[in-house]
Amino acid sequence: MQPSVQAGDQRTVYERLGGPDPFWRVARAFYARIDRHPSLRPMFPEDLEEPIRNQAEFLIQYFGGPGEYSRRKGHPRLRMRHMQFRIGVAERNWWVETMLGALQDAEIPEPERTEMVRYFEHAATFLINAE
Repeated sequence: MQPSVQAGDQRTVYERLGGPDPFWRVARAFYARIDRHPSLRPMFPEDLEEPIRNQAEFLIQYFGGPGEYSRRKGHPRLRMRHMQFRIGVAERNWWVETMLGALQDAEIPEPERTEMVRYFEHAATFLINAE
């Protein structure tokens, strides 16, 4: 059961979703979709377990949960960590589409889904590094 969101609710997305499980569901759903994506799959390692862990811990931290990601990996430095990949508008759009599907697969409710989509769209645009 998801906590209800009241007007003026100051809890984080992490708190409102009830802890880490929804973020792990998102990461697993995202990488299940990546594994089938013909254009994005080559950008990822063969074994997706570490990327799943990295993404789940990053999302937990970003959306107000414990900072395990930074304790383990240091500052996120998203732009630096993604610079090795050619990310143009097409890659950005494929990534966002894949993430939106993962949010649906993971059954992230509103209004948290909208908050997460806003972040993902902004972050994906920020990571564009090619024409």
